[in-house]
Amino acid sequence: MKQLLLVFIGGGTGSILRYLVGKFLNNSETGIPYGTFTANILGSLLIGIILGLAAKNENLTQDHTLLLATGFCGGFTTFSTFAYENHIFLKSGDFTSFAFYTIASFIFGFLAVFAGIYLIKFI
Repeated sequence: MKQLLLVFIGGGTGSILRYLVGKFLNNSETGIPYGTFTANILGSLLIGIILGLAAKNENLTQDHTLLLATGFCGGFTTFSTFAYENHIFLKSGDFTSFAFYTIASFIFGFLAVFAGIYLIKFI
């Protein structure tokens, strides 16, 4: 039960922060979802750092990892919103934004995870 509560608290906190990032960064004039992109890339970097720390020196317990990686990062990042925003691009015929957003999200997301893990090697 404690583990479920940790994931719940982390997920709720991450979701609130994602909402705020989207509210302030998503551009309603151009339709470009900068907020979702930012949340997904920052979340990818953060999960790389968290899991890198957990693997490196075992200072993070399983409970810490559940709270931060599974809960917070899971709530902060969002594949469903990413997929919906791409649906909107396709529906409107904006294939350039669809391609750029999808490719950039995958490339920068993967790079952010690897960067987070790599940075931990120097701490």
